[in-house]
Amino acid sequence: MFRHLLLATLLLVVAVPAFAVEHLRLATTTSTENSGLLRELLPPFEAANDCQVDVIAVGTGKAIKLGETGDVDVIMVHARSKEDRFVAAGYGVDRRDVMYNDFVLLGPAGDPAGIKGRTDVVVAMRKIAAAKATFVSRGDDSGTHSREKQLWDAAGVVPGGDWYLEAGRGMGEVIIMAGERQGYTLSDRGTYLAFMNKTELRIVVEGDQRLFNPYGVIMVNPQKHPHVKVGLATKFLDYLTSEQAQKLITGYRRGGEQLFYVK
Repeated sequence: MFRHLLLATLLLVVAVPAFAVEHLRLATTTSTENSGLLRELLPPFEAANDCQVDVIAVGTGKAIKLGETGDVDVIMVHARSKEDRFVAAGYGVDRRDVMYNDFVLLGPAGDPAGIKGRTDVVVAMRKIAAAKATFVSRGDDSGTHSREKQLWDAAGVVPGGDWYLEAGRGMGEVIIMAGERQGYTLSDRGTYLAFMNKTELRIVVEGDQRLFNPYGVIMVNPQKHPHVKVGLATKFLDYLTSEQAQKLITGYRRGGEQLFYVK
């Protein structure tokens, strides 16, 4: 009798499906992933809403493409002009400012372009090109790559040749690659601080206002893609701009240094 009861109980357990956790699909930049911020920021939201955030960490350009095709519910990126075009074209709604940090120009100890300590990043880029010093570019249509191209344009330089390498990789990998090649690269400060113990590269140029790096979060437009999880996505946007999340963002440190700031 007991064995029959046990068997019936086991069959009942198998027959009843496990509770289906709701998933929110988030496309975001490699900088938010590489820096470790998401590991700090997402668990409280997931616990409060009985959900799981599925993160796709790619360059900003690819994240926006995923939003355009409706493959994600939310994007969190850092290229304001592209974000504005995304919203204006009807692909995104309810854009909100989340946080900011800055870009930094990294270089080797030998500093072959002689730019260490400069505060004008455009002059520094021009000197890198003139010296034909190795420069490793993200080359992936990310927010960092977009800013790099803007800086080359401002410097009046069309980069190319043996000294200019397009990696097509995420920020962390590019920092490692540039270090191995004793070259320069442009990085967001957060990822650099997360990787600084893995590379000999150091900050050679910082502080220029043209290196300001804001991040925004946008819900994919449910009128274009009806399967977007509007309720959960709205809760996520509310959370990222809440006092709770902003305390987590400003409190996040690597090597004792703050990586991101809120407005």
